[in-house]
Amino acid sequence: MAAYAICVRDGQVLLARLVGRDGSRRWTLPGGGMDHGEDPYDTVVREIAEETGYTAEPTALLGIDSMTRHYPRRFGAVADFHGLRIVYEARVTGGELRHETDGTTDMAAWHPLDAVPALDRVDLVDAALALWRTRPPTGRTAERR
Repeated sequence: MAAYAICVRDGQVLLARLVGRDGSRRWTLPGGGMDHGEDPYDTVVREIAEETGYTAEPTALLGIDSMTRHYPRRFGAVADFHGLRIVYEARVTGGELRHETDGTTDMAAWHPLDAVPALDRVDLVDAALALWRTRPPTGRTAERR
């Protein structure tokens, strides 16, 4: 379980650059894994602060993105991973933009919405933008069914 925020202002979206175990770098939404017993709302507020330096207020629950991954494990095993990513809309209420240190991201930046398709990004960015644009009452977009 993880919680993420889509923050849009003045035609730009706030993204954090995720550093993969292999050193790859791709843009994602500010957010991340919930601590045991932590409320998802509190998770997204904490993660935004950690990854961007901003304080933020979630303003709407947009939906839940369900994803599965299969990847190799040790000794020939294959992991069958299922993750739920809770997506909020949020607005920045304070703080100053800065990069995370000693975390899973190395940079935070505002990007024009029309430039997002050209970014090297994780699929969550597209899923969250679809939720933000369409605001489906079920919290699930047609393309994710």
